[in-house]
Amino acid sequence: MTATHDLGTSPLTTSDLFRSVFRRHASGVAVITAQGTRPVGFTATSLASVAAEPPLLSFGVGTGSSSWPVLSEAEYVGVHILGEHQRELAGTFARSGADRFGPATGWRSGPEGVPVLDGVLAWLVCRVVARIPAGDHRVLIGEVTTGTAAGAGRPLLYHQGRFNALRD
Repeated sequence: MTATHDLGTSPLTTSDLFRSVFRRHASGVAVITAQGTRPVGFTATSLASVAAEPPLLSFGVGTGSSSWPVLSEAEYVGVHILGEHQRELAGTFARSGADRFGPATGWRSGPEGVPVLDGVLAWLVCRVVARIPAGDHRVLIGEVTTGTAAGAGRPLLYHQGRFNALRD
């Protein structure tokens, strides 16, 4: 199946169209963490609020990612909202093969043993209540159990394939 782009001048596959459209969609940047035999984590731009009662959120994770084996079984996950001062941290958790929990990453073991990152705008610990198949990903639904929104600063955004700061 093909779709048109630029008023019908260049045909794209629906996958290309999908990527092109979502490059134009700015999103917040989060890091998702979990504890297995070792801590794992990845940068997510798919974080979404699902419900207020009970407090539920969702995010997608690729089943081919290095974090998936732990996330496929984790009872709890950490969700961290990054600030604009954390572009490097976002890049570390987005990069395949990076030492995500190495000396450059400040973190501690938090509630339920979930890795909690230092210096974030906010963090939550969530109990995983569902893993929904979605193509080559799974959408995880988490119920918030604890956290804080006490961090200071402005949010980090992802747009056009880059981490960006919020402009007024």
